[in-house]
Amino acid sequence: MIRLTPTEIPDVLLVEPRVFGDERGFFYESYNRRELASAGLDAEFVQDNHSRSARGVLRGLHYQIEHPQGKLVRVTAGEVFDVVVDMRKSSPGFGKWVGVKLSEDNKQSLWIPSGFAHGFLVVSDFADFLYKTTDYWYPEFERTLLWSDPALAICWPIDGTPTLAAKDAVGQPLALADVYP
Repeated sequence: MIRLTPTEIPDVLLVEPRVFGDERGFFYESYNRRELASAGLDAEFVQDNHSRSARGVLRGLHYQIEHPQGKLVRVTAGEVFDVVVDMRKSSPGFGKWVGVKLSEDNKQSLWIPSGFAHGFLVVSDFADFLYKTTDYWYPEFERTLLWSDPALAICWPIDGTPTLAAKDAVGQPLALADVYP
């Protein structure tokens, strides 16, 4: 049985699978639509993505202003600090963030509904990050929220500057960012 636990932003859910382990290793269902739906998360996914990143790489904070994507994210190797920011202007949580550690050891996933910016920082030597999306990637609608915006005050677990893609280094602060209604 999959367990869904609301985070500090109730729409963002920690997904905890039932893991079966013994001296041979472990087994768990990383995705089961029927189980998730019966637990209250019924989403249709259209795309799977996989990235590998080295320690200190920060990817994000990304979102699509049109064709917003819900995401079910997890780590299969290594560990990341995963961050979600509420970009819904009408939400009581607008501009708030939540951060969780996802790792190969805890085997947890995070459900990020549409309307949120998302990013992660690799805190292990490397991390394999997998995620399902509810809509396709449209580069013309992709936006990047500035990872270091003082208004967000995200407590990234890193000393110094992370390794960033060019687009992530020049993200918009929340005050200037495109947001959802």
